Amino acid sequence: MSQQGAALQSYNNELVKCIEDLCTKRDELQKQILSEEEEKNKLQNDIRLLSEKLAKLNEGLAKKIAARNEFDRTIQETEQAYVKILESSQVLLNVLKKESAALK
Repeated sequence: MSQQGAALQSYNNELVKCIEDLCTKRDELQKQILSEEEEKNKLQNDIRLLSEKLAKLNEGLAKKIAARNEFDRTIQETEQAYVKILESSQVLLNVLKKESAALK
């Protein structure tokens, strides 16, 4: 019977050691989980901040593009009007030359 008791005690000691090993591994895994959750939260916050920054940048960029397009339109209209003024000036100059020549 004492051999059975000794075997039982040996099994009990082994079982306790296995449970302790499992608890140690679980604690290590829990530390890794907490560390990774902390990193995940930090990354999510970084993403949120970058998304806000990107949204503001896109908004400002859209306003600047609209302003540039307005400048382009104004420049084009002004250049067209200037060309018409030059053409009219040339026509007026030609008319004046003819009238001046006719008066001589």
